Amino acid sequence: MVYHVSHAFPRRNPLVQLDSGAVAEGRITRVTDFGAFIQFENGETGLVHISQIAHSFVRNIHDHVREGENIEVKVLGRDERGRLDLSIKELLEEPEEVPRPRAIGRQSPQFEAKLRSFMRDAKERTTTGGPKKPGGGGGGTSKRKK
Repeated sequence: MVYHVSHAFPRRNPLVQLDSGAVAEGRITRVTDFGAFIQFENGETGLVHISQIAHSFVRNIHDHVREGENIEVKVLGRDERGRLDLSIKELLEEPEEVPRPRAIGRQSPQFEAKLRSFMRDAKERTTTGGPKKPGGGGGGTSKRKK
């Protein structure tokens, strides 16, 4: 079902039902950092959460939607308070491969060896009070004569 939007929305028209799975056209009435509010011709308003704007990560919602714009959305359902939960992304063609964050590759074996050595030395310093000195003179706490 596609609903056409006029500029003057009547107060709730009970003949127009926005059920889960319905596709409807509405007007963006407000854009916030967390989503866009859409008003339909039956007078109802719903929210397209920022996570439902596009398949890719949306850093700035204003790069994707504008207040006053007419847009087609899919009704995902209603929340526990009866408010409409909407999606733009569900109507967009999904990209073949969703971009994933770049993984950090393994470090070189030399780096790994240096890191293990550093961690071992750091652990010794914290448990013995200092680095071990060559020649058997441990670097632990000194004993004072009274």
